[in-house]
Amino acid sequence: MDRMLYIAMSGAKETLLAQSSNNNNLANASTPGFLSDLQQFRSMPVFGDGYPSRVYGMSERPAVDFSHGSVIHSGRDLDVAINGEGWFAVQAPDGNEAYSRRGDLKIDVNGILTTGNGLPVMGNAGPIAIPPAEKVEIAPDGTISIRPLGQAENELAIIDRIKMVDVPLDELEKGKDGLVRRKDGEIADADAAVQLTTGALEGSNVNVVDAMVDMIELSRRYELQVKMMKSAEDVDSSSASIMRME
Repeated sequence: MDRMLYIAMSGAKETLLAQSSNNNNLANASTPGFLSDLQQFRSMPVFGDGYPSRVYGMSERPAVDFSHGSVIHSGRDLDVAINGEGWFAVQAPDGNEAYSRRGDLKIDVNGILTTGNGLPVMGNAGPIAIPPAEKVEIAPDGTISIRPLGQAENELAIIDRIKMVDVPLDELEKGKDGLVRRKDGEIADADAAVQLTTGALEGSNVNVVDAMVDMIELSRRYELQVKMMKSAEDVDSSSASIMRME
């Protein structure tokens, strides 16, 4: 009976963790360049003194879905999408370089080019700074040109180039902050072959229908495991009642 209770209890706990991951995918269904997390369950033996005679359910993230989201044409000058394979280099909150496919770029109050969630975009020598300008243009190869204030339309000045990399997927991992890094911790070199589509955004790769189906399935699984815990309690009460009989 204790085995039944332990399996149901651990299963319910891990189901809640899986539901949290699935809810995170759903919450980011409209986030540009978001990569959905995959989930799976498996049985794990409980090791300790003696033989592993107990098992528990474990939810884990075996991998990340690296498939590309659909490209949406926005017409906005600072919206860019990676054309095919590749990543933008950004400065993570810890100050190190990381990679993303989020291309809803903007210029913050300090003139730094950032992603939509405020991460500085890396150029040839660090974060890209945009001086005051009439217009900012981004070429397909990532070159950034500006028309300085008060200059004619044909007076363009190149200021920097967005660093883009192309790393094999088996060498990448997604962190808890949603950013991608190399597994070996090294910084990838810029790849001139990576090209952009300007005036467009890559959407999230979350399949909303599948995520909704998973949410319903996980909810029903949790309810079943709670019922199993209740059944274990009833069995325990019945056993105790029989033992008290004279």
